[in-house]
Amino acid sequence: MLGLPDSVHVCLFDLDGVLTDTASVHRAAWKDTFDPVLERHGQDPFTDDDYADYVDGKPRLDGTRDFLASRHLDIPEGTDSDGPDDETVHGIAARKNDEVLAKIKRDGVKVYDGSRRYLEAARDAGLRRVVVSSSANTAQVLHVTGLESLVEGRVDGNTIDEQGLHGKPAPDSFLAGAKLVDAAPGACVVFEDATSGVEAGHRGAFGYVVGVNRLDAHHAAELTEHGATVVVDDLSDLLDGGNDA
Repeated sequence: MLGLPDSVHVCLFDLDGVLTDTASVHRAAWKDTFDPVLERHGQDPFTDDDYADYVDGKPRLDGTRDFLASRHLDIPEGTDSDGPDDETVHGIAARKNDEVLAKIKRDGVKVYDGSRRYLEAARDAGLRRVVVSSSANTAQVLHVTGLESLVEGRVDGNTIDEQGLHGKPAPDSFLAGAKLVDAAPGACVVFEDATSGVEAGHRGAFGYVVGVNRLDAHHAAELTEHGATVVVDDLSDLLDGGNDA
């Protein structure tokens, strides 16, 4: 059904890069946030590879810590009360959030047409539908894009903080999504564009893991390497041609 094994009846969708083009918005916001920090420390600018390797798919604080560690920058942790002008991990993360919200407000959010079609087809087929994202802005994005009417629930960055869940590549957030609809992991399919996300799907022993490749052949290979059962360029590929499962 819809390119999925018959045993799967729950869809767990990542948001950024799977349903919406907000991955490019997040990538630009991270660059605008990190580049001034890197310049002050005499380092090269933030790259697309940095985004893919250290921050994509992760909770904001985890991504901040992991990237700074990759550049061997010893930045104080700070606290939740730090503002966007503070040179701390929490301050940098707050700055990134301000950047992405400003970009979304200014430019809006694009929904991939194939993803909207897939959500509609999954609804019509009676499959359960939950969004699982590390972004704390998931509710706003679902609302402004009109996707909220096509999903039944969400696990987002706020949920991760409130429940003390480990971020991707740990499977915690996807397991919480399955729990929302009282489903066993084996009955669920994970849709992810980030290597950390497909690894989370693999670690959680979910029934199927669809890697969504919006980049290039190298990224497609990495998605497979990290645990994707199948890799597609767009969710419409599953509608138009199915797969060999």
